[in-house]
Amino acid sequence: MDGRSYHDEARVAADANADGSRGATVSEDKPLPVDLSHHYSEVTRSRLASKIKEYYKLFQIPGIANLAGGLPNVRFFPFDTLEAQTAKPERWTPTPNYPDEYPLSSAATGEAPPPVDDPAAPARILVPKEITDETDLLKKIDLATALQYGMSEGYPPLLSWVRQFTREHLHPNVPYRNGPDVILTCGSTDGFSKTLDLLVDSWSEGISDIRDRPGLLCETFIYGSILTQSLPRGVQVSPVKADEFGMLATGEGGLEDVLENWDPAKGRRPHLMYTVTLGHNPTGIVLSIERKKQIYAICSKYDVIIVEDEPYWYLQFPSAAVEEAKSRDEPVPDLPDAYKPAISSGYPFLDSLTPSFLTVDTDGRVIRLDTFSKTVAPGCRLGWITAQPAFIERLTRITECSTQQPSGFVQSMISELVLGAQPAAVKSSFLSLRTSRERAAFTGWQMGGWVRWLEGLRGMYERRMNRMCRLLDAGSFQLKTGTPLRSADSDWGVVTKTQLFSYRWPRGGMFVWIKMHFETHPLWQAPGTSGAPIDGPALSIALLMFLTARPHLVLASVGAMFSSTDEIRDEVGWAYYRLCFAAVAEDVIDASSKRFTDGIHKFWRIKDVKEIERLIKPPGADEVDVDALSEEMAQLGTWMGC
Repeated sequence: MDGRSYHDEARVAADANADGSRGATVSEDKPLPVDLSHHYSEVTRSRLASKIKEYYKLFQIPGIANLAGGLPNVRFFPFDTLEAQTAKPERWTPTPNYPDEYPLSSAATGEAPPPVDDPAAPARILVPKEITDETDLLKKIDLATALQYGMSEGYPPLLSWVRQFTREHLHPNVPYRNGPDVILTCGSTDGFSKTLDLLVDSWSEGISDIRDRPGLLCETFIYGSILTQSLPRGVQVSPVKADEFGMLATGEGGLEDVLENWDPAKGRRPHLMYTVTLGHNPTGIVLSIERKKQIYAICSKYDVIIVEDEPYWYLQFPSAAVEEAKSRDEPVPDLPDAYKPAISSGYPFLDSLTPSFLTVDTDGRVIRLDTFSKTVAPGCRLGWITAQPAFIERLTRITECSTQQPSGFVQSMISELVLGAQPAAVKSSFLSLRTSRERAAFTGWQMGGWVRWLEGLRGMYERRMNRMCRLLDAGSFQLKTGTPLRSADSDWGVVTKTQLFSYRWPRGGMFVWIKMHFETHPLWQAPGTSGAPIDGPALSIALLMFLTARPHLVLASVGAMFSSTDEIRDEVGWAYYRLCFAAVAEDVIDASSKRFTDGIHKFWRIKDVKEIERLIKPPGADEVDVDALSEEMAQLGTWMGC
């Protein structure tokens, strides 16, 4: 399709029909619609068009290894066919829960032990059309019930299962009385949108008082969708510095520094913080419980609500620190003591994980976003919010006049997926309850199959991470052999070692966050044909395009997509690349990682500035506008940054 996407083709067809060039029923003498854009709300006026269509062709290059998007691999979906054949919980082999249990052959080699009793064989689930022997609509698990208008909080059987899993197993140590409540959402994006409705009044420049402008605290690098939702409401993004262990609580640029020294002339001191602490997107950081306690104390002091978005919470990699040291021939670092919860979840896997901010939430100021997107499938668009009951009550009112409820099709399928294997006695106990309050509080569901599924997924992704990082380590330096300057040293060779990129093995999540050392490139700051120097942003865009060409065929995400402000994008965002080890098939991990490092090595051998300019110059353009290209790359964040 000459580089155009399906959406481009559809727009061409629509435009053609609109102007009468196609279609027998369209007349050119019909008037155009009146321009009524003056009725747009200020929020709508502030929304920017995505520029991704200019880069659709990158996704369609034959054979491209897409290491850019943060999508779970289709092999890890629990549905094997559209007829609802499901994967067994035992399909994937887990990895150990603690570093001192390594080395393990499956983790060290990237190979899983052979399956036992064919756990890869699919099981079949069925959601019946109608159950006729039950008159209480709130008890039925059938399509006739699920596809009707339902409760805004969620489909009752699934809501009670999520509530039990959340309160008793995922967060059994919440310190406030009676614990949190939950409400189902159409995924975490929907959850954050409703959280903004709950806590943020829109602000318009030139109309609203600057003293009322709301603020959002976040890390230096952030998931782009949060910005596209927040900025049109007039929210001012206030980044907080981070180190290799996560957001800084204290010190220059840390959370306390930002809040204590806030200038009211910029707007209201931020009362909202967005963060991903368990497998951060894009950096792969897992924030320790000790750092969380420090950050929480500051948020409590300055009355800041914490929005904790955790799609990757179950993907924490105990092997990362040990395997990183081994791969780089470094001493194994002293490992912190393993977290031991005061109240056990009932499952060793869950007990071993670094916990949520909810564990230290004495005030009830944490709003946690969860999703089935990374555990079942992104397209199911189903998740939930966990927060104190007063917040959930208000979120229910917001849901009643917006989405009303998640898709009944999806809720019924997920219900059958997680509840279908329940013992008959458990289902009978649930069906015996008469009131919605009793059903929501039901705690008899068995969770073992779901926890085992999550444990196996962690094992598969951890092995993939290890494989990719070992190959990246092997290609992070470029060695060159030269001739000695003195004849007396002619028997010796001169070897120079240049570091091309550096990174820390991810402690969680789906991503490797790489810092490119463009300052070591031979054309760094070399004058271009127009006189402007070949700087970091130019080299970053050139490398991205270079890698998508044969023979490399690798697509990565550039740091501009995740920069929380334009200043961060211009100052440091261009230096970073994010690779996703989750999206591509397992048999492609090795080849795509090798093509990535080979491409970088070859890019470092480019000595002609015209070659760099050719890579970054759009077709038909008279000159290269690096600033515009960098801004367009940032616009890709919503699409490629998940």
